[in-house]
Parts: sequence; structure tokens; C-alpha cells
Amino acid sequence: MTPATAAAQAAPREVVLVTGISGSGKSVALHALEDAGFYCVDNLPPELLPEFLRLEQARTDGAMRRIAVAVDVRSARSLPALLPSLSQLGSEGVKVRAIFLEASTHALVRRYSETRRRHPLSTDAAGETLDQHRVLVDAIELERELLTELRETATVIDTSQLRPAQLRAWVRQLVEAPAGALTLVFESFAFKHGVPLDADFVYDVRVLPNPHYIDELRPLSGRDAPVADYLAQQPDVREMLAQIEAFLVRWLPAFEQDQRAYLTVAIGCTGGQHRSVYFVEQLAQRLRGRGATLVRHRELDAR
Repeated sequence: MTPATAAAQAAPREVVLVTGISGSGKSVALHALEDAGFYCVDNLPPELLPEFLRLEQARTDGAMRRIAVAVDVRSARSLPALLPSLSQLGSEGVKVRAIFLEASTHALVRRYSETRRRHPLSTDAAGETLDQHRVLVDAIELERELLTELRETATVIDTSQLRPAQLRAWVRQLVEAPAGALTLVFESFAFKHGVPLDADFVYDVRVLPNPHYIDELRPLSGRDAPVADYLAQQPDVREMLAQIEAFLVRWLPAFEQDQRAYLTVAIGCTGGQHRSVYFVEQLAQRLRGRGATLVRHRELDAR
């Protein structure tokens, strides 16, 4: 048996890697995974990841315990070793499901102000704390730069507008989706609260008739039959829905050939309650036959 073969047999078949910007919710994500039955390790040096997985497999006598590992900028000096480690694991037959947590700079600054915690990059070479607000913003931007390549290989979740309960639910959705094939994520949102940072495609449906201005439809959502029936009767709604569906159907094979794990399609309207929700539900239903689909309603689920 060759060393490569032995390594492939000794390693778990799949591991969840949680990473992202400091303050974006990695602790919440890890707790969600732990509650879901994962064995979680926080802040593991990237160069130790392959060896840790082999030791874990040997320790459990061949049992496939579900593993989740968090890696972030606290291991900044070791980050260059992470992508080669992931490539090595792939060559050994290990599927790494990478989740990258993101948030806007404004949201991150607010969270650090509320918790009074120090950003891991907000010190100088001597370890002395520098001037606060400007340094915090600079540290966040530096962290984004350091994690750019890793972000491009992962499934991104924008936590700027998410409550902890929403983040926990979305993380569980991701890890329960089938691994390997392309997973379509459809997300509704309100433009007034900002465009999701995790979107691959963004569609604006604010030009369409708005059920908000119909008294009996205002308290309902795009998941309710009266709203869905009203929108389905609008010619412009039907046309835009068909055009978005046709675009996705045309280009999904190219994304699959590019070995993308996830594709996030964000649909936005004014309040994130009616039109965008309807579009997300319809698109998920129409494209469900092309593979795994996940549905998210950022504003609606936050009620």
C-alpha cells in the first residue's frame, strides 16, 4: 500500500471548514455544528489540519466522526499553508466543505464596539494597541485582503443583517445539503437593508407591481397564496421570472463544469416581504430538478 493510499484510507471523507472575517459569527456557526453532532476544533493552525484529520481517524478506529474545524486570521502567519493543505486533502480523497462568514465593515465595527473586544490584527509589531476606530477599520480591510483567496474557494454567508438563530439555521442547511454537485441558493432581501455580500447574482424586482400597496395583501408575504396569485397574474412578473429562469438554466452547466459547490442567487425588492420572496420560492420550485436547492428569506426569517 502506498503512503498516498494509506493517507486516503486514514482520513475522514468530509470535513467542514469554518472561516471568515473576525466578528462575523464563527463561534455561532461552530456552536450550531456542535449541536448538529460535529466534533469541532477552533483556531487550528492550518499546517496541522491534514495530520489532525489522520490522527482523529486513527483515534476513532475507523469511525467517520463528523469534523468541523475553524481557521481564521488568528493564525495569520500560517494562512499561506491553508490552501495547499486543502489541495492535499482533496488529493487524498477528503471533501472539504468550506464556509466563509462575511459581514459589512459597518456591522463589524458595531459588533466590536458592543463587545469591546480587540480585533486580532489591531496591534502593532510590538503588540501595543494603536488608535482605535481607524485602526479597527484598517485591521478589517487587511483581514479581507489576507483571506481573499480563501473566500473565493468557499461558500459565503453574509451575516451583516442576520440574527444568531438565522445563522445557525443557514449553517445547518449548508452542511445537510448533498456534497459534490452544485447547490443553488436562492435568497430574498430588502434593498433598504443592503445587498447581501454572499450573492453571485443579484436581481432587482422593485420595478414590478408591489402588493404592499394593496391593503389586504400588505400583512402577508410572498409565500402566502393571495400574494402569489396576485403576482402570478402580472405579465411583467411572469416575463421577468421566465427570463431569470432561462438565464440560470443556460449557464448552470458552465458553473457545474467550473466545479462550483454553491451558486447564490439574490432577489431584492423594497421590503423583502412580497415580490422577492415570491421570486425565490418560484425559482427554487422550478429549478429543484437540476440539483439541490436552498431557500433563504433574510428579512422574512428575521421577523
